[in-house]
Amino acid sequence: MDKMRLKALGKINLGLDVLGRRENGYHDVRMVMQTVYLYDQICIEKMKEPGIEIKTNLYYLPVNENNLVYKAAKLLMEEFGIEEGVKIDLEKHIPVAAGMAGGSSDAAAVLFGVNRMFDLGLSREGLMERGVAIGADVPYCVMRGTVLAEGIGEMLTPLPPMPRCAVLLAKPPVAVSTKLVYEKLDSREIVMHPNIDGIIDGLKNGSLSQVASHMGNVLEDVTVSEYPVIEKIKNAMKEEGAMNAMMSGSGPTVFGLFDDKRKARVAMQKIKKKGLTRQLYVVNVHNAGRK
Repeated sequence: MDKMRLKALGKINLGLDVLGRRENGYHDVRMVMQTVYLYDQICIEKMKEPGIEIKTNLYYLPVNENNLVYKAAKLLMEEFGIEEGVKIDLEKHIPVAAGMAGGSSDAAAVLFGVNRMFDLGLSREGLMERGVAIGADVPYCVMRGTVLAEGIGEMLTPLPPMPRCAVLLAKPPVAVSTKLVYEKLDSREIVMHPNIDGIIDGLKNGSLSQVASHMGNVLEDVTVSEYPVIEKIKNAMKEEGAMNAMMSGSGPTVFGLFDDKRKARVAMQKIKKKGLTRQLYVVNVHNAGRK
């Protein structure tokens, strides 16, 4: 196999709780992660000459060791002594610096692709173990679906699939540093913790309303105070029929859960008219494994 195309899917957090900070700076978390069908497209092609070449449709993204895609390819190629090279074409559609794990998902796709292209024989678990060295979200992005993430995000437990629904994604025109959000969180006491077990019970019961009613994200207190537009988008989604709306990850992307795709599309148009953001997508949840 000399060439392959892959889809790197984004994620949302149905629940995100922070339990504490480790001495090494990482945080212990308890999160419910969900893949959504908004994706980057990645083409990997073998080269006879050694090396890693990256091309992307966004001029401001690095195409060297500072890109997680590069790190993923380099990790496997060095470990297995691959003497050939790879050319990677990364077409971004998941918003950047948006709390949707776009970079981690791209890295996971490259791990998957290089493993298959060079017949390295690594299992999914083997890829996940290596992925944590690239980023805490990478193991989840290898697994995908509906998952409980614990530890620093690398301890993963599959959950019952998310009930069918439409997801409205809205990325306001700001970029958020995950590192800075967690640093500010450390400087204050977490008063309200989300009910992660309530979300899990909702998944077990196949109840979208139960999942929606227990959603929560402790990082909202930090990010929303910096970017009030996030709260405005959440309120607009709820006013237009979202069962609930919440910030994903460290933000600033907001998502709303709708039981009807038509309602989600109407809400999308009204948020556009209000001028809150132009980056809006109506997508489905994605519960299948990697193809």
